[in-house]
Amino acid sequence: MINKIVNYSQQSIDAYDLRAVRKTINSGILTQGKEIKNFENNLTKYFSSKYASVVSSGTAALHLTSNALGWKKNDFIVTTPLTFIATANSILYRHATPIFVDTNLDDYQLDLNQLETKLKKNKKIKAVIAIDYAGNPCDWANLKYLSNKYSFKLINDNCHALGAKYNGQKNYAVKYADVVTQSFHPLKNITTGEGGAILTNNISIFDKVNKLRNHGIESSKAKNYWDNEVKELGFNYRLTEFQAALGTSQLTKVDSLIKKKQLIAKKYNKYFEEIEHIKTPPVRENCYHAYHLYPLLIDFKKLNLDKPSLMNYFLKNNFRLQVHYKPIHTYSLYKKLFKFKNNDFPSSLKFFNDEISLPIFPGLTSNVQSKFIDLFDKFLKSK
Repeated sequence: MINKIVNYSQQSIDAYDLRAVRKTINSGILTQGKEIKNFENNLTKYFSSKYASVVSSGTAALHLTSNALGWKKNDFIVTTPLTFIATANSILYRHATPIFVDTNLDDYQLDLNQLETKLKKNKKIKAVIAIDYAGNPCDWANLKYLSNKYSFKLINDNCHALGAKYNGQKNYAVKYADVVTQSFHPLKNITTGEGGAILTNNISIFDKVNKLRNHGIESSKAKNYWDNEVKELGFNYRLTEFQAALGTSQLTKVDSLIKKKQLIAKKYNKYFEEIEHIKTPPVRENCYHAYHLYPLLIDFKKLNLDKPSLMNYFLKNNFRLQVHYKPIHTYSLYKKLFKFKNNDFPSSLKFFNDEISLPIFPGLTSNVQSKFIDLFDKFLKSK
């Protein structure tokens, strides 16, 4: 019997992380100190990017990106409806218009054929936000080809995929995208509590982001050190020193954390691949999955199962599963603003109806995972 709730994900904090946080708190400098720059330097090394700017959340990273790229009314920005709502909200914040492209059910990413159809029809598309859903990289080579062909900016919402590899490279994100955003929420592959980052090789984007994350304040050229200047409206999207210290500590072990998730995924795959009408997460030949999520697709109709019954069955047995994600076009706000209907993006809707996210995090023990699989087996046999 599992005595406490097991969620689909969980942060991995150890004694080294706690020591780093404690040391920073005891230093007396809690914001805008050396730990921020240290974390940013470590991120640039990990991603082989020229610049990194850490901020208060992944949402803040997307919002600052939309500002730095200057999106405005009558601009069109493409993304998928199968993502967390912050991705699309970052478009609305700038009064631009989101264009959704349906999901490819082969790899759960943007359907590139549908994307090119949209690009041919709409010359006002300024950017595409592609999501490395669950930790599985998109087809970035072809996305970059389309970016060059149709002259749009390419953003990698990389919040699921820290530690992933594309063509054997873990630094692929900045290689292909103009801007890369990260989230360090507690359920991501590394955490700073809340937090995020923007990575780029573009100095003008970096300078804009750095200014806007701190209220728009610029260092003044006046002789007095306390003087400064504000020329445009900014935000308070700063990260704290102790969060940055935690991020630096976490980043040193991200590769080993991903390896643990790989082993958990392998055990799930071995069990579920033998069951008809259940699909395990696909991994393309040239990709290394970071497994922020383990999205399992179940054809509930063909198996004569009921999704709410399955979810509640596991909750009663102390496993809280989740669904990622409710398609954005089905939310009331987006229906009201853009007249979307549920069936406008059928693949994303089917994915939502079939998907459940299983527990996958480095601290998930083999015994607890085996208990989960045994419960799943009992549920299937009871139907």
